[in-house]
Amino acid sequence: MDITITTEQGRVPVTILHISGEIDSATHLAFQSAAEELIDKGARHLLINLKDAPYISSAGLRTLHNLFNKLRTIHQDVNDDELRRRMNAGSYKSPYIKVANLSPQVSDAFELSGFETYIEIFDDLEKAVNSF
Repeated sequence: MDITITTEQGRVPVTILHISGEIDSATHLAFQSAAEELIDKGARHLLINLKDAPYISSAGLRTLHNLFNKLRTIHQDVNDDELRRRMNAGSYKSPYIKVANLSPQVSDAFELSGFETYIEIFDDLEKAVNSF
């Protein structure tokens, strides 16, 4: 797995992680470390571009969830009870982490695991950046 980092300007600076290769038990820690290092250095809005990532395992999904939680802690947008209520109602999407360009297999993994209920998915990188 390779990770390339770029920054684009939406309404806020958006740090884009372009992932090439599978995110699985062998690579998820490198993905998490790279993203956490960016957050530690001040990145507050992450877009994960999965255009060249044909597969994501449960370890990769867990990493995305950990990043979601880390950014939520920094931003403190809603408390846990409100988050659960809004997620159950289908009215919450993270304003701090989003994904783009999912392969059919990765899209299926997102849907089966329920990630699409709180992480917004885009087919177009520019639209994703502009959504921040």
